[in-house]
Amino acid sequence: MKNIKAIIFDAYGTLFDVNSAAEKCKDKIGDKWEPFANFWRTTQLEYTWLRSLMKRHKDFWQITENSLDKSMIAFNIDPKMKGELLNLYKVLSPFQEVPETLKTLKEKKFKLAILSNGTPSLLNELVKSNNLNNLFDDLFSIEQVGIYKPSSKVYDIPIKKYQIEKNEIAFLSANTWDVSGAGNYGYNAIWVNRNNNIFDNLDYEPQNQIKNLSGLINLV
Repeated sequence: MKNIKAIIFDAYGTLFDVNSAAEKCKDKIGDKWEPFANFWRTTQLEYTWLRSLMKRHKDFWQITENSLDKSMIAFNIDPKMKGELLNLYKVLSPFQEVPETLKTLKEKKFKLAILSNGTPSLLNELVKSNNLNNLFDDLFSIEQVGIYKPSSKVYDIPIKKYQIEKNEIAFLSANTWDVSGAGNYGYNAIWVNRNNNIFDNLDYEPQNQIKNLSGLINLV
C-alpha cells in the first residue's frame, strides 16, 4: 500500500448508508422497514447487472425508482410514500466515521475520489447535502461509459483521468462483488466489512479487510 497515489471510494453502502432513507420512515413503515430496505437495495443492484447484460441502459436514478416500485408492492407500502422515500434517497446519511476519516486522508495529501453507479447529479447532491463536497477531487460516475460495475470500463475511468497504474489506486467498497471487480481489474481493493459478512468466491480475495473506514488510516 506504500505506492498509493489515489484513494477511491464506492458511494452507496460504503460512504453512505443505503438503508437510511427507509430508516427515516420507520415510524410509518413499521417493523418491516429494514427487510424492505434490503429488498429495495438487492433489487436495485440486480437491475444494474441485468440491464448491463441486456444492453438496455437506464441511469441509476431510473433504476432506483423502478426497484422501489417493485419493493413497495412486495412489502405493501403505501404508494403515497414513494415521493418521500425517493427524496430521502437523494440525501442518504454517511456512516458515522466517514467525515473525519476523509478529512484525515485529505490532510495527508491523498487524491480522493468517488467511483459510483450514481449519476453525476445524484453524487453531487449526496456529497453537498452532507458537507463533504470540499473533500473530493473527483466524483466519477458510470454514466461516462454507460455500463454498471463491475465492468472493467468503469474501473478504467480513474486510470484514464489520473494517468497512473492500477496498483497505485486503493479502492474501497462494502460490496463484495465490487471489491472483486476492482481487485480482478488490478486495483488494491479493500473490503469494508461492516456487518461481518462472508466474502464471495469470485476469483479475488482482498489483502486488506476493515470494519469501517477509520481502519484505512493505518493502512496508508
